[in-house]
Amino acid sequence: MESYKQEFIEFMVDCQVLKFGDFVTKSGRKTPFFVNTGFYRTGTQLRRLGGYYAKAIQEHFGLDFDVLFGPAYKGIPLSVAASMELSSLYGADIRYCSNRKEVKDHGDKGILLGGPLLDGDRVIIIEDVTTAGTSIRETLPILKEQADVSPLGLIVSVDRMERGTGEKSALSEIEETFGLKTAAIVTMEEVTEHLYNRPYKGKVWIDDEIRAAIDRYYEQYGANR
Repeated sequence: MESYKQEFIEFMVDCQVLKFGDFVTKSGRKTPFFVNTGFYRTGTQLRRLGGYYAKAIQEHFGLDFDVLFGPAYKGIPLSVAASMELSSLYGADIRYCSNRKEVKDHGDKGILLGGPLLDGDRVIIIEDVTTAGTSIRETLPILKEQADVSPLGLIVSVDRMERGTGEKSALSEIEETFGLKTAAIVTMEEVTEHLYNRPYKGKVWIDDEIRAAIDRYYEQYGANR
């Protein structure tokens, strides 16, 4: 596993973004792990997060694209932070862009924040996590309404590797339905591999009990990718 992935897993633990215990997802599934990106709250955390996204984007998509689009609302700071780190780490001057939930009719008019979308733009979409692909279904029409762009892919922070609306994962469903390449900074398989029975800051975050709960969860909800 690449070192930046290991660092990112530990970073999520440090920020209390990644937690283990008993939780219920928005879809009603009882899960032994939870990813809450709302706990990235400081400038230092966002800068580091942007760096991890930038490294994953460069690895999976390269740098030959024009716009990094972050759907409102959580995608807005992600697009800003990642575009800054793409510039810092790789010298890539990528435009960031996001949408407003409501169209602004004065001043900086329209539905977009950041750089404009232009005909021919190649776009990577950035999100936190995706479980059912709902956001992509809302985002693609917005992009197409603004310009004749080419959506190339979707990058998320964590691939939960569970079923979407069918038997395959949400990311696989997005790939098949919309023809988008999808990628994640890390998968839950990589998270489990890195933390299982391995102390980090004096604590074993995934012990035998948590590992067994994760295995049971995937027996029930795991995706056939």
